[in-house]
Amino acid sequence: MPNVAQSTETTDWVSRFADEVIEESERRAPGKHVVVASGLSPSGPIHLGNLREVMTPHLVADEIRRRGHQVRHLISWDDYDRYRKVPAGIEGVDDSWAEHIGKPLTSVPAPAGSSYPNWAEHFKAAMVESLAELGVEFDGISQTEQYTAGVYREQILHAMRHRADIDAILDQYRTKKAPAKKQQQKPLDEAELEAAEGSGAASEDDGTGSAGYFPYKPYCGNCAKDLTTVTSYDDDSTELTYTCTACAFSETVRLNEFNRGKLVWKVDWPMRWAYEGVIFEPSGVDHSSPGSSFQVGGQIVGIFGGKQPIGPMYAFVGISGMAKMSSSRGGVPTPADALKIMEPQILRWLYARRRPNQSFKIAFDQEIQRLYDEWDKLDAKVADGSVLPADAAAHSRAVRTAAAELPRTPRPLPYRTLASVADITAGHQDQALRILSDLDPGNPLGSLDEARPRFDKAEAWINTHVPADQRTIVREEPDTDLLKSLDEASQQSLRLLLDGLAEHWSLDGLTHLVYGVPKVQAGFSADATPKELPPEIKTAQRTFFALLYHLLVGRDTGPRLPTLLLAVGQERVRTLLGE
Repeated sequence: MPNVAQSTETTDWVSRFADEVIEESERRAPGKHVVVASGLSPSGPIHLGNLREVMTPHLVADEIRRRGHQVRHLISWDDYDRYRKVPAGIEGVDDSWAEHIGKPLTSVPAPAGSSYPNWAEHFKAAMVESLAELGVEFDGISQTEQYTAGVYREQILHAMRHRADIDAILDQYRTKKAPAKKQQQKPLDEAELEAAEGSGAASEDDGTGSAGYFPYKPYCGNCAKDLTTVTSYDDDSTELTYTCTACAFSETVRLNEFNRGKLVWKVDWPMRWAYEGVIFEPSGVDHSSPGSSFQVGGQIVGIFGGKQPIGPMYAFVGISGMAKMSSSRGGVPTPADALKIMEPQILRWLYARRRPNQSFKIAFDQEIQRLYDEWDKLDAKVADGSVLPADAAAHSRAVRTAAAELPRTPRPLPYRTLASVADITAGHQDQALRILSDLDPGNPLGSLDEARPRFDKAEAWINTHVPADQRTIVREEPDTDLLKSLDEASQQSLRLLLDGLAEHWSLDGLTHLVYGVPKVQAGFSADATPKELPPEIKTAQRTFFALLYHLLVGRDTGPRLPTLLLAVGQERVRTLLGE
């Protein structure tokens, strides 16, 4: 089947795909818009793995736009798919929703308390909002609207006339033995397989019934469910008779005027490739298996006079710091969840810097601080011109689209520093501004707005992803027992620190001071580099840091000491350290 090559080169993967897509589009549809596509099923929270289904074609489409070509990025909302099961853990949803299984997603009530008219619109809305924040430009297509308006009527009738041809293609895979399974690093669970199959219902039947093969499935005129079986169809009159196994309802309709049903998934997807003229669409890794929707669709699309899109298979997106994401369970990390704790540029960068066939993780734990450090180093390299070309391309795709640059934090202070300040100040904005202004007294912040939205993201991370027992609570009173028990060396270390506080009261100054105290005590200069010092100095520094943490917050560890000292304030530091 056609597929964009998965190169291991270090050059920008987006540019390579754009080259191939432009070439293919000029071959297939010269002079027309380049069409790329994604498919999403709003059957529950649309998670960060599903976002790869959108970001891969978005980045390619955006590169094509940068080159001056007209491009359409279609997002097909598969909201006319059947409601297959009740997702667990979604607020306002209980077992009573099981009565809706088999209905179109747009016919299922929204979760209790929702302002949206139905299930599909409720879950679609959050994704639309996130895509806007991420700068993703797209044309949304509701499959409910398409099917119920009769847009695909000719395609449906064509599929029914050629049902024997479709059945013959599907039959090649019904009888084919699956190849021996290769040893995998980890087994794929049901939710991952669903994600891999993309937007459609992977487990949906392919249209085979006791009366023969029919690639069309009506929704019942009585109970509105798709638990129906076509019992007869006449090509000339287009009369179709079906019965419902759920409620025993039966009726005969004319398919040339009937709009309450849809093609089965393995026919529906290739039909839309042909109808929309899709040139590029990615697919999940499970499409490498015999009989998968993408592979079978590559043959069925010819029946509709189209060609299979080119496109990479994309790997899974994992989560660090939250339970493994699953589209079948509530509480799944979604793009909205990620955008609460990281700026859109960072999330875009995660998808842009890895080739689609490379898996990666999105951090909701302490790793987010390291991720931001990495981003800030990249930002600095871009600014001074020392960045490598592939890294520069990923950075460019993260911070801007062909249309505009994404809004940025005016003063991007280190995320780990902002998180520490948010932790210590516990929502007191004036305190946060005081501490952040002390970071660089020569260029203080005029207002917290200069550090936003990054500060707000760090504060949200502290409040939602750091356990209560790891939050920082500064002592109210000095630990007099500990202070009285200190030996002469420990007392001297505290005096050296206190004597230097006023002179070193800035982030850089305090960093120099706290690391320098153990050096001075050992007879070295505070400016001595690690190469000039014996290994035991590191041990002395760790011991000194632990003492300060115990005296300030009653624990062995905490936020970086320079930030903590600034947060506590000079006067209170002196009190807690026994001056």
